[in-house]
Amino acid sequence: MQSPGKSLKEALLFAQAEDRITVGVYESAKIMTDDPDSVSFCVLAMDEGFGSDIAMQIHFTLIQSFCFDNDISIVRVSDMQRLAEIVGDKAEQLEDTHCVLITNPAEGSSWEDPALEKLHLFCEESRRVNDWVPEINLPER
Repeated sequence: MQSPGKSLKEALLFAQAEDRITVGVYESAKIMTDDPDSVSFCVLAMDEGFGSDIAMQIHFTLIQSFCFDNDISIVRVSDMQRLAEIVGDKAEQLEDTHCVLITNPAEGSSWEDPALEKLHLFCEESRRVNDWVPEINLPER
């Protein structure tokens, strides 16, 4: 099985090509509130300032709780800059890449993303050993 980091990168690129990426804490919260069933996967990215940013910690806790309540797979990455490089254009529009969502494709689409399926399995296996928000290392370029 390929590494979860490589699967995450592939899933993000595949979803981005289909315009199914949402970047930013507030933008993500809006989608999760308006249409939680449309969300397939959540990535939370921390940076060096995370430990001292109480507001961001509260946002992360609320997002995690929402994901748990709505059966949305969720992972953490520690390299927010690398995540921003992968999601590209949308990240440039916003300075906030602390949260990235992958949404489901439009109705009627014959959609399959093997990388995303591997990530869902990885998250399921992690939950079995009580690792509720596993951390994934993104591959270098």
